[in-house]
Amino acid sequence: MSITVEAGQEADGGKVAPRRRRHWLSWLIVVFLAGWAVVRVTGAESGSFLTQLMTLTPYSPVPALIVAVALVRRDRRAAIVALAACVTLAATVLPRAFAAGEPATGGTSFKVLTINLFGRADARAVVELVRRLQPDVFSALELTYAQVAALDAAGLPALLPHRVLLDERGASGSGLYGRHPLRELHGLFTPIGHNMPAAEVSLPSGVKVEVVAVHPNPPLGRMVEEWNASLAALPPPTTGPIRVLAGDFNASLDHRAMRDLLAKGYHDAARQVGQALTPTWPNVRVMPPFITIDHVLADRRAGVRAVEVLDVPGTDHRGVFAELRLPS
Repeated sequence: MSITVEAGQEADGGKVAPRRRRHWLSWLIVVFLAGWAVVRVTGAESGSFLTQLMTLTPYSPVPALIVAVALVRRDRRAAIVALAACVTLAATVLPRAFAAGEPATGGTSFKVLTINLFGRADARAVVELVRRLQPDVFSALELTYAQVAALDAAGLPALLPHRVLLDERGASGSGLYGRHPLRELHGLFTPIGHNMPAAEVSLPSGVKVEVVAVHPNPPLGRMVEEWNASLAALPPPTTGPIRVLAGDFNASLDHRAMRDLLAKGYHDAARQVGQALTPTWPNVRVMPPFITIDHVLADRRAGVRAVEVLDVPGTDHRGVFAELRLPS
């Protein structure tokens, strides 16, 4: 007596082996990875899922490579597609691990610190950071009335006596604290999302800098279009004072909206010094940060000398400190 085994079947208790299922599952994964690469390169993300998926792009070359290796003997065509996706995704990510040029050394120093305070950051720890780093401007997000009072009690006014605050009871509050005089700017742009104060900083050298505290709502659910509009509304650099955008953008360099903003004439400070892959959120005990959404964007006329990403007790965001060099 003989048993005939058809293609895609095994003589194992009369059960059909899932070879064909595995084949389609492999291709489903490969198509997903290839689609990810296409969306990232073309900037075709739309809707909440794809927009949030883009923040994970720095990790995507690894699974793409694993899939390519796993399929090289079973399905070479699928392996080639997966490898192509891996190379494409890696090409968008790996340059961020290297400095875009030599760190700037000449020009007027201008230091910026930005922290999403989460409404309950450890005020003493924040003030100690300010004392150590000596920023010219501190962009504070999710700045509540209670947080303002706690920072004042911890001694912030002695270090940064000037302020333009739009604090609130909840997460919408934001503010700018300055070592030097600040003049609030009105009508620079129309904020969409949280409060986003803007101010002109007058440095002792006579140089003026315009700073915006940035904090759009996150691209969750129906807020995706609002998030896109918020980033698009941010003002471009001009031929006037150097302009700096600092805050929680709820966006990574893998988002089209962020790249469009940079194309207006900014560069990401962390990218310039090879630290753009350092994650900033969520910085909590049970989970280390894994996405990079907090940034200092500087007018391209400014150089970047150094960037430091900082742990801040009490908040789920890391802070970002950048020392810029302004042209004379």
